[in-house]
Amino acid sequence: MDHSEDNKSDAGRPRGSGTQSVYAALRREILGMTLDPGSPLDEVRLSERFGMSRTPIREALLRLASEGLVTTLPNRNTIVSTIDFAELPPYFDALTLMYRVTTRAAASRRNPAKMEEIRRHQRDFSAAVEAQDAYAMIEANREFHVSIAELGGNPYYTSFFARLLDEGRRILRLYYSTFDDRLPRQYVDEHEAMIAAIEAGDIEKADRLAIDHAAQIVRQIQEYIARDVNKAALLTGL
Repeated sequence: MDHSEDNKSDAGRPRGSGTQSVYAALRREILGMTLDPGSPLDEVRLSERFGMSRTPIREALLRLASEGLVTTLPNRNTIVSTIDFAELPPYFDALTLMYRVTTRAAASRRNPAKMEEIRRHQRDFSAAVEAQDAYAMIEANREFHVSIAELGGNPYYTSFFARLLDEGRRILRLYYSTFDDRLPRQYVDEHEAMIAAIEAGDIEKADRLAIDHAAQIVRQIQEYIARDVNKAALLTGL
């Protein structure tokens, strides 16, 4: 097969930059639910859309697949991964546990530089809430909690928690949508309270705050599913 026409579309572009731009664009659309779960991702159409050969398109899709955001079917077609609501109870159990473990561990340690990093991510989160920018909220929330986990000092906890947060990005997007992206200031304040408990070294209070923080997220998602069963069914691809 002659790939000369494909290669022309990539001429002059730094190696890897095409893959990164496609990956970033599709990832944002998937996490923002602009691309619904189950939506087809045709390499030819994506190649035309981005003005690139199919090679960077394929590489971007592989990266998204490694994050669980796209799925390759037995017929080799690729779709946006569906959301399996049946798996949410064990997911929420694991998420709640990691909120608790990492926040407790962080409260037992001192690291001024890491605390400043946590505050920086909190400022980003607060600004995103003010701007009603759901994508920025998701990104800042993830970095905020991962930084707390890093302060806790256990790399295994950090790695597992980061994976859970990444897997739950679209669930968090649904969570924010229950507020029409107008997230109440309460949730910014919850983060502030967690920071204060960590700085005070109050392990038990940090634990209670983590429990409450996880519980309100779980409750809101469960109420969303119960309230809008038809929408939930669409998101599972059923």
